[in-house]
Amino acid sequence: MTTITSLDYKRPSWIRMNVQAVFGRSLPRVIGAYREPSWIFFETVLPILGIAAYVYIYKAMGAPDYYMGYVIIGGAMTAYWLNVLWSMAAQFYWEKEMGNLELYMMAPISRMSILGGMALGGMFATTVRAVSTIIIGLVIFNVTFVIVDHILLVLVFAFTIFALYGMGMMFASLYMLWGREAWHTSNLLTEPIYLVSGFYFPVKYFGFFMAAAASFIPITLGLDGMRQTLFANVNTGFLPVWMELVVLIVLSLVFIVLAKYMLAYMEKLGKREGRLTMRWQ
Repeated sequence: MTTITSLDYKRPSWIRMNVQAVFGRSLPRVIGAYREPSWIFFETVLPILGIAAYVYIYKAMGAPDYYMGYVIIGGAMTAYWLNVLWSMAAQFYWEKEMGNLELYMMAPISRMSILGGMALGGMFATTVRAVSTIIIGLVIFNVTFVIVDHILLVLVFAFTIFALYGMGMMFASLYMLWGREAWHTSNLLTEPIYLVSGFYFPVKYFGFFMAAAASFIPITLGLDGMRQTLFANVNTGFLPVWMELVVLIVLSLVFIVLAKYMLAYMEKLGKREGRLTMRWQ
């Protein structure tokens, strides 16, 4: 029998460890969705009630049919925004409450891989909710999409998600130190973001400067770009789609880079001041 000593052990590469961390953190969320199918039901059916309220308001006002489509797309994208706000930005606070944060900080991996795994796992249930919302909305309200450019639609959606989760990682560094204020901040930001990002109406009607300020939130331009590619001959876009795509690409890079440096800084600050455990609060 061959005896394996500590000298025979070969440490995995840094890339492999981070890939394993992403897989390890995403798998429990996917499995959890199967173990609690009632969550999928409530997260799919109940949001339709809020969407229906806006749809019937537009119908009562005699608005064009594509406004109903705007509401359905906005309602579907709320799933991704809530996943970013609750499953990423505030995640380190919850991990600190459960006593897991110290383990994450000791692990020889990037903190971004931990958050990325959580985001990837949460995206499964989020995508189920978003797709179900669109399908149910189309069936109930009889809205027709006419896709102008399939490739542009996919690119706008993809970089919207990249930018959103990059922003979520950046917020996670702040929430890690805010403690219980993270919970209140998440509640505080939910409804204002729905308003300024134009979840249920074209952001163009805010005016240029207000819409430009709201564009720092990636989902604002993402929604506007997707609506322009889903409805032909509709002139309610804030900027040309190609320009919004360029801005989303820039925001993706900026948020991811900022997230890397802010997580490293906040980790260093937390270790120095002892803020990584619940004993600090």
